[in-house]
Amino acid sequence: MNPTELPNGTSGDVLVFPDSPLVQATIDLVTSTESAAIANHSVRSWLFARLLARHRGVDLGRDLAPDLLFHACVLHDVGLTERGDRHQRFEVDGADVAAEFLTEAGMAAADVDAVWEAIALHSSGGIAHRRALLTELTHLGIGVDFGFGDHREFVTNAEGAEIHRAYPRLAMATALSDEIVAQARRRPEKAPAYSLAAGLVRERSTPPYTTGVEAAAAASRWGA
Repeated sequence: MNPTELPNGTSGDVLVFPDSPLVQATIDLVTSTESAAIANHSVRSWLFARLLARHRGVDLGRDLAPDLLFHACVLHDVGLTERGDRHQRFEVDGADVAAEFLTEAGMAAADVDAVWEAIALHSSGGIAHRRALLTELTHLGIGVDFGFGDHREFVTNAEGAEIHRAYPRLAMATALSDEIVAQARRRPEKAPAYSLAAGLVRERSTPPYTTGVEAAAAASRWGA
């Protein structure tokens, strides 16, 4: 599906994307390199981040460029692709891949750096929200897709259903845990002590082999 076109049966106010060739290129990158579960999660993170921005009175255009929030959210897990399977924690490898991709596409260096930070810190609770608005909204939008935060204040049941109808969950928390752990087992340097990856490897190494990420998602408003 072209991201600038709305699926049948939508309201026209929820499934909204910036309109540019680079948006399409970003969608093409994630859908061709990530599993469907992770790609859908990445797009939902953008949609939830956009709803949160609107709820907070953030003007996407005046206060924050919507395309930067889109790229930060949709590219935040490219560190889990073959292209992103390097030698740093997946968040940093993903930030590097995104920066390379956006630089090659002609994005300004300052904007690339802002997206890099948002992706590198996307799993860093307690830090991301102290940084730029882009970094904070990226972190929170991703969190909403896991069911974290006060999403009941700004995501109606109808909006949540619309988003999930277009981009089903497909057991995304398990898919994410699988990919992070598989990378870390191949390259132990990708799971430094106390990182998210190290924690997931530890949980997958002892019964019942279910990660906290999976448990939290399963217990959330959206389910696994």
